[in-house]
Amino acid sequence: MEKAIRDRMAALPTIQHVRDEAAGSAAKAERDNPRVALHVVTDSQAETPDHFVERDGLRFAGTHLIIDLWHASHLDTIEVVEMALRESVAAAGATLLKLDLHRFAPSGGITGVAVLAESHISIHTWPEFAYAAVDVFMCGGADPHKAIEVLKRSFNPQMLTVSEHRRGVML
Repeated sequence: MEKAIRDRMAALPTIQHVRDEAAGSAAKAERDNPRVALHVVTDSQAETPDHFVERDGLRFAGTHLIIDLWHASHLDTIEVVEMALRESVAAAGATLLKLDLHRFAPSGGITGVAVLAESHISIHTWPEFAYAAVDVFMCGGADPHKAIEVLKRSFNPQMLTVSEHRRGVML
């Protein structure tokens, strides 16, 4: 079985940008020479100028959730993945700056990131194994735990595991 899994993984092609098919050479040029977008978040938009969190007597940069979805559905449907990321951002009370999604062929796996003023949410799906890996890292007043219910509703996993790490704990 391990050999079969290794063979399937080795056969996966390189990543293709979802917009490549529609945009042609313009998308290829963007992929080969991506632009850097600068978004400025003013101190008045932030809970504290440094976005550090104070909770349970600790001061830290933010909460990082590592979420695994097992026996999940819709992992190859880009519209569902996009909506799940957008709804997770809204539920957490975060600020979306940019959303970027890519699709792998032929498996249909999707990788994407929602860049937030408060940090990021990333997702990597393996529909052929009904598995997805999600990272939710947020600072400031955003609550990354609120993304969990959105992920459950969007992907209907039979099993979901979460590990939490507080990043940048000040001593």
